[in-house]
Amino acid sequence: MYIIPAIDIIDGKCVRLTQGDYDQKKVYNEDPLEVAKEFADAGVTRLHLVDLDGAKAKHIVNYKVLERIATRTALHIDFGGGLKQDEDLRIAFESGAAQVTGGTVAVKNPDRFLSWLERFGAERIILGADVKNGKIAVSGWQEESQEELLPFLERYLAAGVRYVICTDVSKDGLLQGSALELYGEIRQRFPDLQLIASGGVTEMAEIERLQDIGCFGAIIGKAIYEGRLSLKDLIK
Repeated sequence: MYIIPAIDIIDGKCVRLTQGDYDQKKVYNEDPLEVAKEFADAGVTRLHLVDLDGAKAKHIVNYKVLERIATRTALHIDFGGGLKQDEDLRIAFESGAAQVTGGTVAVKNPDRFLSWLERFGAERIILGADVKNGKIAVSGWQEESQEELLPFLERYLAAGVRYVICTDVSKDGLLQGSALELYGEIRQRFPDLQLIASGGVTEMAEIERLQDIGCFGAIIGKAIYEGRLSLKDLIK
C-alpha cells in the first residue's frame, strides 16, 4: 500500500483545512516545494496535490506550484481541484501531473469525465468520490449532490474507472480516525478497484487496517503536519 502525503494549496502556500472549511485554514509552509522535497527525501514516491483555489474558482489556478514540484522532485503527483474543462486537464498534464482527479466534473458533467477517461486512459484519470452524509460532495465540498456513493462508483467502474480517491468529509482534518467501515464495504463490493483512502488517518494501527482491507493507498495530511505520524515510521 502506498503512503501518499497531501499538499493542499491556497495562495501558493501549503495549508490544511478542517472538514473542507476555508475559514478553518492553517498555513504550514509558505513554499509547497520545500514540503514536497522533505517528503521525497524521506522516501515517499507519491504525492496528492490539491489546488483549493482552483476548487473554489472552478478552474485550475496553482499549476505553477505543480510545475515546480514536478520538475524538482521525482514524485508521482496526482493533481486535483478545479479541473472542469479540457483546457484544465491539458495544463495539469503539461505542468507535470502523472494523474489527475475529477470529482465535481464526474457528477455535473459525466460526459466530459468519460471523454477524459477514453482519451487519457484509466491509469491517468482518478475518480474523486468525496462523501458527506452518504452523498457525493462537490465544488470543494461546498455543495452536496444527490448522488449516492455506491451506485456512483458502480456506474463509473462499469465505464472503465480503476482508481478512486474516497474521502469521508466528516472525518477530514479532525485527527479522529478514518472511515474504515466505509472502505471495507467499498473493497468488498468492488474488489478490483484501486481504492485510495483519504480523510482522518491518524494512527499507525489505522494504516495497518487499511492495508489489510486492501487499499491501494492512504492519503495522509494533518497527521503528518501535526507530528502525529512520522514519515520515517510510515515509510518503514
